Amino acid sequence: MKIKYKILSLLIICLLMPSGLNAQDSHPEIIFKAQVTKIIGQNEITREDGSKAIQQKLELLGLEGKLKDKTITFDGTKLDILSSDQYKVGDKVMVDYILEPDGIEQIYIIGFVRTNYIYLLALIFSLAVILIGGFKGLRSLIVLLLSFFIILKFIIPMILAGYNPLLISIIGSAAILITAIYITEGFKLTSTIAVGAITLSLLVTGLLATWFTVLTRLTGFANEEASYLIGIAGGNINIQGLLLAGIIIGALGVLDDVVISQVALVEELKKANPQLTQKKLYQQAMKVGISHLSSMVNTLFLAYAGAALPLLILFTIKQAPFLTFNQVINNEIIATEIVRTISGSIGLILAVPISTLIAAVLITAKFDKLKNPEA
Repeated sequence: MKIKYKILSLLIICLLMPSGLNAQDSHPEIIFKAQVTKIIGQNEITREDGSKAIQQKLELLGLEGKLKDKTITFDGTKLDILSSDQYKVGDKVMVDYILEPDGIEQIYIIGFVRTNYIYLLALIFSLAVILIGGFKGLRSLIVLLLSFFIILKFIIPMILAGYNPLLISIIGSAAILITAIYITEGFKLTSTIAVGAITLSLLVTGLLATWFTVLTRLTGFANEEASYLIGIAGGNINIQGLLLAGIIIGALGVLDDVVISQVALVEELKKANPQLTQKKLYQQAMKVGISHLSSMVNTLFLAYAGAALPLLILFTIKQAPFLTFNQVINNEIIATEIVRTISGSIGLILAVPISTLIAAVLITAKFDKLKNPEA
């Protein structure tokens, strides 16, 4: 029965897809905000697996678009959706309204209207960054917006157009990298060192991810989203390449933090003691870098574990096909996360000595040149 509920949920999600994503839709479809004005009916059901759900029949008032100020009825007592919410009078919801060719109305509640609270959270985040980071914090927010712009306006459209996701992600990541570092850190030697070190580390990460994706024969179809993409965009998207693109972009954010910190550390050590040789400078910076590295590797793992927590719980309940350790790691879903995590971690590990070595050599050369301009 769980499979039955899941299939029904997927069917409802497909019905909730915006009409622009399905060129074959011939009937009008409108997604709009509405407010719950009356609970007409409500009942609780118990599924065969013992879980309970609330089904509601609601009266809604349109708040925007063609259905503004119009009253409509949503009957959720005929559907059993795993992720269904319980609503009360006054709640604002997103509604999908479909008018069939025969004049029959299909009405579905997508979920709560969360926009205002999301904007509030974003505002609190922005204020915290600016108050603590000052002008540099403001520049980091600008970089964040530019990164979103590059992902939404370049990477995603190019992937949808059928271009190789891995190549596009590398180009997009390079654009994000150069923009982020030079805007936040300024046009100086340490910024250039950081760009070079991150590029080398990303290259290693990309090669490892590609190699082990092929060796482990990962298809990229472990997640249901991949199937949706194929259904929406047809055969234009390389799903395996999309998997690799995600690994590259995910690794970029962690590498950015580690490399910039390490390069800045080398520069500060040299300023504090200009007599340090390249070797001594490298050794001292690596002591701090290794400590930073230990925490960052754990951070990377925890980030993936947090995102996949329901999946990890599923693996601990010892139900087929997850009875043994070998069954678990051979499942494509978990194998994908292993390849993703370890590839990113190796790139992160190598980023520390790479960035430290390049910084030690070039920053020492810079200080020597300032000491002896004629040299």
